[in-house]
Amino acid sequence: MKPRLARATPLAALVLAACAIPEPKLPDLTGTVQPTYSTPSGSFIDVPQEPWWQAFNDPKLNATVTEAVGENPQVFQAQARAAQARAQAVIAGAERLPAIGAGFNAGAQRQNVPPLGFQTIENYGLNLSVSWELDIWGRVAAQSAAAREGYLASVEGLRAVRQSIAANTAKVYFAVVEARQQADISGQVLDILSETARQVGNRSDAGIGAPSDKFLAIANRDSAAAQLAGNRETVKRTTRQLELLLRDYPSGTVDTASVLVAVPQLPAAGLPAGLLARRPDVLAAERSLRASGFQIASAERSLLPAISLSGGIGSASAELGDLLKGDFSFWQLAGNLLQPVFQGGRLRANVRLKEAQQQEAAEAYVETVLLALSEVETALDAHGDILQRIASLCSASDAAQSAERIAFNRYRQGVEPFLTVLESQSRSLSARASCITAQRAGLDNYIDLNLALGGGFEEGAAPLPTAGTLFIDRFAPQPTNEVIP
Repeated sequence: MKPRLARATPLAALVLAACAIPEPKLPDLTGTVQPTYSTPSGSFIDVPQEPWWQAFNDPKLNATVTEAVGENPQVFQAQARAAQARAQAVIAGAERLPAIGAGFNAGAQRQNVPPLGFQTIENYGLNLSVSWELDIWGRVAAQSAAAREGYLASVEGLRAVRQSIAANTAKVYFAVVEARQQADISGQVLDILSETARQVGNRSDAGIGAPSDKFLAIANRDSAAAQLAGNRETVKRTTRQLELLLRDYPSGTVDTASVLVAVPQLPAAGLPAGLLARRPDVLAAERSLRASGFQIASAERSLLPAISLSGGIGSASAELGDLLKGDFSFWQLAGNLLQPVFQGGRLRANVRLKEAQQQEAAEAYVETVLLALSEVETALDAHGDILQRIASLCSASDAAQSAERIAFNRYRQGVEPFLTVLESQSRSLSARASCITAQRAGLDNYIDLNLALGGGFEEGAAPLPTAGTLFIDRFAPQPTNEVIP
């Protein structure tokens, strides 16, 4: 017994080695991912779990984002893709189970049987068949694992779409608020310039002011009217963009705040390593890379013999009532071994194809990581400059409005020429518009940072199906801390 066992051990080890599915390896990012971000971002803690858009303290924005995430067609498309990937994973995993089929057949035949003459012959059959490929090399298991990773990648893709829709909705929402605020300012300016044109016209008609001042004031007023018309057009266009995200086009009426809110305090950016474990696009790229590794394993095992079993039981008789009697039963059992001999290079070319696809997936993963890190760094780095720009432009707006009032009063007193009034009015309008635009740029950058950090949908997420609800979960490496939105 011992010599036989000694001889069998190397063979068993060889079989087990062939059956084992190698765990795909990720690229080494030691030199790519730094311990911390180069831009200071406060205390390095994890990103808050609550939705980031609630930091604006705008109930209308909260309702708008919630509606967009729940109604946007892109979200439904991503959900459908995840459902497709799940079905494909179930199909791939089901190949590891025996295929069982049941059949019933009935027939009748009339023929001339000399010397008996014409006879009617009836036949009935009932059978149960089973076929099963013994996955001793792990080819089907590798296919199942690849399909499962593809499914998990699609789940992360769904999270990425939801985050993108939330960010785009918030941006367009603030674009609508800005457009309406700019239109309100333009309307106020038009009222002021219309009154200015009236007073200057009266002075010119009375011979107190120069005739050219009258026409300059009219030109200034009409330019403000054109600016107001342009701002109103922007309001309509951005409003319909927002409605498109809400799947509510094209009524042109969306309820928003009247003015832009202040830029909230930045969230803690955390650490780059934490970003890679949180961002859905990075996780999706990682899952795709792992799937390509399992696909290579499956392709390599296609070069090995395929072993399958088939069998069946049943009964056949000329009488329908005899089908359930043991006297008319039969059974069969067969085994099959198929070793690929000549495929015209197809199988080995398929291995090279999967290896090339893995190389592509690896580079896509590295590119996604670099982009993620760059987006966080860019938003962090721009934050301070944007705040400084907001402060400077809004201060300039206040000063320009003061200069406008002083210039017009001095013009009425005959101290300043009307050109000074026109210049101060132009500067005031430009400064007020620039101040609002800078405020929205700050809000957009805050949104970009939160999107880059990959937060916003952690709470309320449903866990992945357990091993008991999805067949492929029992035959593939188990994920850790994974959620389905």
